[in-house]
Amino acid sequence: QQSGRKFNLFLKRRLRIDKRHQSKDSIFFRDGVRRIDFVLSYVDDLNKEWEKKLERRKEFESNLQKAGLELETEDKKESEDGKIFFVKIHAPWEVLITYAEVLNIKVPIKENDIPPMVENPLDCVLYPLRLPEKVMHPEPDYFTAPFSKDKQELFLINDESTFFSPSMRNRIVNYILTRCPYGTEEGKKKFGIKRLLNNGTYTAAYPLHDCQYWKKASDPNCDSERHTLYVEWARFLRFYKEQPLDLIREKIGIYFAWLGFYTEMLFLAAVVGLICFLYGLFTMDENMSSKEICDPAIGGAIIMCPLCDKDCEYWRLNTTCEPSRYSHLFDNVATLFFAIFMGIWVTLFLEFWKRRQARLKYEWDLVDFEEEQQQLQLRPEYEAKCTQKKKNPITQEMEPYLPLTSQAVRFCISGATVLFWVSLIIASMIAVIVYRLAVYAAFASLMENTQTLEPISGLLTPQLATSVTASCLNFVIIMILNFFYERIAIWITDMEIPRTHMEYENRLTMKMFLFQFVNYYSSCFYVAFFKGKFVGYPGDYTYMFNRWRNEECDPAGCLIELTTQLTIVMAGKQIWGNIQEAIVPWICNWWGRRKARNNPENLYSRWEQDHDLQTFGPLGLFYEYLEMVIQFGFITLFVASFPLAPLLALMNNILEIRVDSWKLTTQYRRPVAAKAHSIGVWQEILNAMAILSVVTNAFIVAFTSDMIPRLVYYYAYSENDDSPMSGYINNSLSVFQISDFPPGKKPKENPEDFVVCRYRDYRYPPDHEREYTHTMQFWHILAAKLAFIIIMEHVVFIVKFFVAWMIPDVPADVKAKVKREKYLTQKILHEYELEKLKERLCQGDKQATEKEFIATEGRMELSRAM
Repeated sequence: QQSGRKFNLFLKRRLRIDKRHQSKDSIFFRDGVRRIDFVLSYVDDLNKEWEKKLERRKEFESNLQKAGLELETEDKKESEDGKIFFVKIHAPWEVLITYAEVLNIKVPIKENDIPPMVENPLDCVLYPLRLPEKVMHPEPDYFTAPFSKDKQELFLINDESTFFSPSMRNRIVNYILTRCPYGTEEGKKKFGIKRLLNNGTYTAAYPLHDCQYWKKASDPNCDSERHTLYVEWARFLRFYKEQPLDLIREKIGIYFAWLGFYTEMLFLAAVVGLICFLYGLFTMDENMSSKEICDPAIGGAIIMCPLCDKDCEYWRLNTTCEPSRYSHLFDNVATLFFAIFMGIWVTLFLEFWKRRQARLKYEWDLVDFEEEQQQLQLRPEYEAKCTQKKKNPITQEMEPYLPLTSQAVRFCISGATVLFWVSLIIASMIAVIVYRLAVYAAFASLMENTQTLEPISGLLTPQLATSVTASCLNFVIIMILNFFYERIAIWITDMEIPRTHMEYENRLTMKMFLFQFVNYYSSCFYVAFFKGKFVGYPGDYTYMFNRWRNEECDPAGCLIELTTQLTIVMAGKQIWGNIQEAIVPWICNWWGRRKARNNPENLYSRWEQDHDLQTFGPLGLFYEYLEMVIQFGFITLFVASFPLAPLLALMNNILEIRVDSWKLTTQYRRPVAAKAHSIGVWQEILNAMAILSVVTNAFIVAFTSDMIPRLVYYYAYSENDDSPMSGYINNSLSVFQISDFPPGKKPKENPEDFVVCRYRDYRYPPDHEREYTHTMQFWHILAAKLAFIIIMEHVVFIVKFFVAWMIPDVPADVKAKVKREKYLTQKILHEYELEKLKERLCQGDKQATEKEFIATEGRMELSRAM
């Protein structure tokens, strides 16, 4: 029986080979002439909705043909599994020129005659980083103008089959698919491929890749751009090469241009951050504070108060020797310099990106482009769900609209949902804080009584163990909350029924960013600005929920703990993100194509190959931007605590560019083309984070690091001229009389009969008339911290705004090209109108008057003068 099945399968394949000798790895119809611009697939399942789906498909495909598209269906017998039908769609010339005018697509009118820029003297040095010219600039540079169906002779149309690029063609077809009706159900007009995909009428809708990524297409008419991108861009060993952005373009091209530029700018920040880190490393042995803490005669003689009630014991300061030494790596004078530098770097990055964006905007024909006609027009979902209509005051046409009351209710539900989830994050953060408070005593007891931990007790203190485990727990909670909230955010945005695609993306972006901002940064904000700030003092500690004593900072400060928190969350997110982006799609595709690996090429068609790939949905780029913007926050908001953060981000982004390019060229179907002239609302988010980063870093240097107290001691309280910082540790620790502990709070054991213990604060000693109240030095330090924040913020903001004012948003040569193109376009159009008018006059057209001819010539002269 098994051999019989194999024989039948052999006959089936043999028949298919005989039926069609040419390879099915083609992007053309069976005639080999008409290009496949889009593919729809469906499964003819015989369930209870089979007849309804069949009726929808017939109506939809009939309406597509009425719109001028040409269809060709591949029977399920021709597919690999014998279950899937494929409908291939071709847009003929008449359809393309009609919708090119509707979508305001710009096409060439004349080759660019502006001389190229003067060669950069560094070009010879940068030559190894360059890609071949045919890859970087596959087409000549043209002046362009919006296509007009009535003025086709103005445009450089050499070949109708290649005049519109594949991305233009699939954008036009997608525009028709999203608006094509397929009938009326429940009294409502239904339309759009998205609805048909959601209700299972079709299983997929996608444009085709032009070839297999590992080899060029056998068809000479195919450009094999996918293969070129894979060879020149997607391979990791090409990480040092520039990106072939002209082969990508569209909305995805803008993302990769921004990511590439961000990565280039990170190189400078990473180098400066590494220098600051090395400064801390080389001066670590000269740090007087850690020397005193590690000195047995100083730190070993200082008895510290217990870090928890009853169960914790008194401890000697020199037990924190190693953490105090390592804290100097990040808590030194270079930290201040780097915080100021990053405030200026952020401004340079954003300003130079505007210039880069302006250049791309011109090169990719996006000048005067009001964010994609598709983006501004009504979403099909909005048109379908909004049954009421009113007159548009601009177009004077009836349009669907959502009543104000309905909008208000939907926004209230949406706002309440977002507020609930943000509250959930805060609750989870409080739970992690409680964990830290609850397990500290357990770690302290464990490390004291476990002999096996003695060799590492100098490195792994109870504080560090608590911090590391809490950071890991916090990261796990972050990822779980992210998983659920992503789905909730999409659901509530759909419920709001945004009017346009742009509105939809902007609303979803703000919801997701707000949530991720609180989710990822809340723990860092807690360690930076709250931990150790509201502790109280022995005998009068502050308690959370009247049960758990608030955490104290290490005697060397909280900065090393902020560094730990930042490193774990940032590195963990980047590692997990790369696993999700690369490994998961690869496994899914491997599993989906396991049956087709041994099939001959002529049986495994181009549309089947692409059908088996993963879908890069409309929110694909949204998640890419979100990932990078969250990373941008890590390297700007808290960079004063971790100068190596830009270096980590740089290494991740080098990998990120190649992972993203690899998955787009090999693991995903070709995305539907969509134009964008900027990174959209993300630009405003980056600007806001740039401003906030100046404030957060000023507060980190002032309140989280130990720099200001050291400077105040150095200039105002030091008594040793030869070594001004000696005695600082003793000065920064207050004295507490052990007999003053309230009942029930004193440690159970005091084997060495200590009389006093020390704690980190500036308070009067027990024998003073103002015992345990803040000393004047505390107020001097607080005043210095506030003064530092004000001065640093003002200095950085003044420099930022001066730099922003100095750097123009649009390069001078781009301005000249834009003006030249506008002038040339007007001139060509006016000359064309003048020629047409002359023809009408020569033919004796009575409507073409001499005055009209004079007016047209006058308009040309005025255009030249302008």
